[in-house]
Amino acid sequence: MEYNDFLEMFIEESKEHLQAINDELLKLETDVESVAIVNEIFRSAHTLKGMAASMGFEDLASLTHEMENVLDLLRNSKLKITPDIMDVIFQCVDFIEKMVGNIEQGGDGKENVTDIVYQLAKIQNPSISEQAATIVTSKDELEIDEYQLTVINEARKTGNSVYQIQVLIDEKCVMKTVRAFMVFQAAEELGEIIKSNPSVEQIEEENFADSFTLLLLSECDIQEIQTTLVNISEIKEVVISEKDSHDLKVSDKILAVNNEKSEINNSSQSKEVPDNSKKKHRSKSIRIDIDKLDLLMNLFSELIIDRGRLEQIASKSQLSELTETVEHMTRISTDLQGLVLNMRMVPIEQVFSRFPRMIRDLAKELNKKVQLVVEGAETELDRTVIDEIGDPLIHLLRNALDHGLESTEERIASNKAEEGKIFLKAYHSGNHVFIEVSDDGKGINREKVLTKAIERGVVKEEEANTLTDQQVYALIFSSGFSTADKISDISGRGVGLDVVKTKIESLGGVISIESVPGHGSTFLIQLPLTLSIIYSMLVNVGEETYAIPFNSIVEIAAISPGEVYTLYGKSVIKFRGQVVPLVYLQEAFQVPNVETSENKQELFIVIVRKGDKTVGLVVDSVLGQQEVVLKSLGGFLTNLFAISGATILGNGEVALIIDCNQFIN
Repeated sequence: MEYNDFLEMFIEESKEHLQAINDELLKLETDVESVAIVNEIFRSAHTLKGMAASMGFEDLASLTHEMENVLDLLRNSKLKITPDIMDVIFQCVDFIEKMVGNIEQGGDGKENVTDIVYQLAKIQNPSISEQAATIVTSKDELEIDEYQLTVINEARKTGNSVYQIQVLIDEKCVMKTVRAFMVFQAAEELGEIIKSNPSVEQIEEENFADSFTLLLLSECDIQEIQTTLVNISEIKEVVISEKDSHDLKVSDKILAVNNEKSEINNSSQSKEVPDNSKKKHRSKSIRIDIDKLDLLMNLFSELIIDRGRLEQIASKSQLSELTETVEHMTRISTDLQGLVLNMRMVPIEQVFSRFPRMIRDLAKELNKKVQLVVEGAETELDRTVIDEIGDPLIHLLRNALDHGLESTEERIASNKAEEGKIFLKAYHSGNHVFIEVSDDGKGINREKVLTKAIERGVVKEEEANTLTDQQVYALIFSSGFSTADKISDISGRGVGLDVVKTKIESLGGVISIESVPGHGSTFLIQLPLTLSIIYSMLVNVGEETYAIPFNSIVEIAAISPGEVYTLYGKSVIKFRGQVVPLVYLQEAFQVPNVETSENKQELFIVIVRKGDKTVGLVVDSVLGQQEVVLKSLGGFLTNLFAISGATILGNGEVALIIDCNQFIN
């Protein structure tokens, strides 16, 4: 594998470990006595440290190591968990996430972590800022084994010299391990480290005083090495001496241990080993690059278009063999379609998992007691939808926490539990996924919303009293609308819910609100399962064919022109007890035709809905239901009114896909 492949794997696995650490830390806050949770966090941190070190991200490895030291004290009951310790660990995780993000963007993962490392060190040793440690310089010669001696002799033949380097760290240094690793990194850039005393493991565990010794192979001279290492911050002194082969001490003990291991290995090989012990567990899952899935989806989309073409040819040819073959291919491609779509489906947990930490931090900032209850995280949604739904949910959750939930004092005065609850729920229903964001707070104040709406000119004062509760609640989606009494970092600038509505509608979804004063509010989001292949109704307007997505259609009706009335200058019909305005697609899209819809003996009307509002789209004829592949119109055809994309029909013609939401205000 190439370095980039390893880097991509490192980033993905680092994110998984960081998410696991975040999740377990949140559990630990509610169960501070659980050693099992601390062990889980420790294992993830230890793995992350090892991965970072192996990839050469020493700053990241050093910071994770310091966090690991604190976790080690916690799991061994040498330290008790406090809110302050939890805050420091959370900050440490934030730094690590930032460093991993920097690496993902092509950076070197370096951050100024001096303060957070000092805080971690302070937890381990509260008196560290006052401590005056005694510097102990090792005068003993480093012992090497026979293999290391061979490496040294071969290196000397190529012009390398052997240096023994004694490093003294300032006694006031609060992160000795970090400084030691910086020395190791700098030394490795100058040559090859053969040996260290204490060992690397002991230095990692900070099991050393203020000095350590290295044996370095390098082509550089003493002055260059001296200058490089002394310039490292908090390194007090560097003593370098060049060594000859006869100056080096070869340990007989190490050789004896090696020989003993060899004998053990030889004896173990002579014994029979059961076959079962050689079996390795094989993973049943693999990682697939997202671009490859997108390519697979595009190729399959072309297959669906050709399938439609073949079905048309088969129906016209009346050849039984061709018809049977096409029917079989249709069944196979339908199964294949389900498989391809399932491959693109990912649990919404990928989005939900980031919210508990966010709620925890915001609750502390607002001084509110909040519990986030998550349900249905296993619900699956198309990857393209998953990528887009995160930001709207963040807005809704922040809104629930800031506007929805009362302060602790207000909740007590209202005879409610001190701890407010925010519910985040996802579930399937038909070809849709529903996401609910609700709270048990104060609900939406109808009068306050109306007052703000009148002030901002969103509605006129005479219209205000005629609006239903649902219509009033929908006003908070207006651009720039906010009911916050003061502007804060969390809300109050009038930016948020209008963006939420726009984003959800761009995904082919709808959002609605239910609220009970004094009991809370619920925001309900309805989203399509996938945005790539959609069920639609094909209709004719003049000589053009259009596709109307099924998820927008309420009903299709045929009426006579006499049933059309004019109200306030607009054409309407009475449908199911309500007045429904009409939109003539022939006029809306300026489709040329000799016979206009008004002159026809019968009008076909497709009733479509957006939230609680409906409108009737007048078409010339209805061709029938068909699965279509949604294609982008490209960069040259942007912001077309009421058009969300296009599809290629079986006969090779292009049909535009109608965005019904734009016909409904």
